[in-house]
Amino acid sequence: MNQPILTDELIIDCKDIYLREYRLEDLEKLQEITWQPEVYEFLPGWNATIEERTLWLAEYEIPENQRFKQAVLAGGDIGDLYLRMAIVLKENDEFIGWCCSGIKDELPAPNREIMYGISKKFRNRGYTTQAVKGMAEYLFEHTNVEILNAIALIANQASNKVIQKCDFEPLTLIEIENESYNHYRLSKCQGHI
Repeated sequence: MNQPILTDELIIDCKDIYLREYRLEDLEKLQEITWQPEVYEFLPGWNATIEERTLWLAEYEIPENQRFKQAVLAGGDIGDLYLRMAIVLKENDEFIGWCCSGIKDELPAPNREIMYGISKKFRNRGYTTQAVKGMAEYLFEHTNVEILNAIALIANQASNKVIQKCDFEPLTLIEIENESYNHYRLSKCQGHI
């Protein structure tokens, strides 16, 4: 499980889904999902305009994934680079969400976070849990990451449940932009993934 498939594109194989790098053709589906009220309620700022999303995808997110892969090949020191992956159903290659990792400035160091979002049509099927476990395992095995953080709004029961199923340890409440989040942490040495 969760072994990267060796192609030019980074793919992390999970049970029912796989994670792969963002592609330009993901734009429409990504935009559609980020505008679902069930998503932007818990991920403020993700519901950008199509113009903003196009710019981010083409100019920042896809190129940064390339730099991330180069850093992994050069020994695994990823520094503050982000990795943005699509969650894709194996059965039909449908883009159903995302799982990303990057630096969250509002968290205490080491402040690498894992974050995710999934279409309302594909919730409660274990796909997000598979994605988070796959991403964490990949980061711990192929990079210099030793600690991963996750945060979830207190009211976001589904997200808190995913984080707990992935063996993240609850730390404390953290306030970010006047919102209270549960803060969790997972260590490489925990070996639960």
